[in-house]
Amino acid sequence: MKVGFVSLIGRPNAGKSTLLNRLVGTKLAIVSDKPQTTRNRILGVRNYADAQVVFLDTPGIHRPLHRMNVRMVDAAVDTMREVDVIGLVVDVTEPPGKGDRYVLDLLKNVNAPVFLILNKVDLIKKPKLLPLIQQYAATGMFAEIVPVSAASGDNVDRLERAIIDRLPEGDPLYPADYLTDQPERFFAGEIVREKLLQLTRDEIPFSSAVVVDKFQEPGGGKAILELYCTIVVERESHKPIVLGRRGEMIKRIGIAAREELERFFETRVFLDLHVRVKSEWREDERVLNDLGM
Repeated sequence: MKVGFVSLIGRPNAGKSTLLNRLVGTKLAIVSDKPQTTRNRILGVRNYADAQVVFLDTPGIHRPLHRMNVRMVDAAVDTMREVDVIGLVVDVTEPPGKGDRYVLDLLKNVNAPVFLILNKVDLIKKPKLLPLIQQYAATGMFAEIVPVSAASGDNVDRLERAIIDRLPEGDPLYPADYLTDQPERFFAGEIVREKLLQLTRDEIPFSSAVVVDKFQEPGGGKAILELYCTIVVERESHKPIVLGRRGEMIKRIGIAAREELERFFETRVFLDLHVRVKSEWREDERVLNDLGM
């Protein structure tokens, strides 16, 4: 059978996480309309009748302004040296710019075949797509150019077959029921952060993080998952935004997160949220290590 690793790279908000979720058939990566939502490399395994493909979702490649962002970009770039196929995901609704040229420059020295995955094609008309395909094809960098819609699933099956065709033969790397290498604790924190991103203002997402202080699985007579999390923000002025008037915002975040957590873990969940201010946490090595970055 065919077996191999595929890295999904690209600029922030290109739709890499939505595509990963589509490819593996379940939600592993949180999704929002905020750039730089993905901060960690997320591995997802998909088993086909004739193949096992290990997909790697990566943080968006951008100009890093903080130590956290340096780690994010490094995580994405490092995967390009370790995989059998690289999938460059491009948002076709955004005009190519300096960020795209920077990513293309990074790809010039890779050994793996590079697929250009033109995402969000459901949002533009075909006459606009064809010149873009020709423009990228003229670079001669791509083994395949595949237009898709990760959101609707359009043409993703063609992408899957093209990837499998390029993978080497081998034995499965993971058991048939294996899905990801990330622990449940990681997904708990990510689900809380997703609701924080969805419900708060633009200045909060970049400067916030979620630390899981306690993850107590059901057991010992308790049929409930106990989860205690701290939302970390950089400024005192951010704390009342997250809390909201009379605690209304953090209550909304908690309700939305708990509902998602119960679906994800398929059990009742007790969720306790607190907000803490830590100045310049994005430059703090210890905090970044605690976040698994």
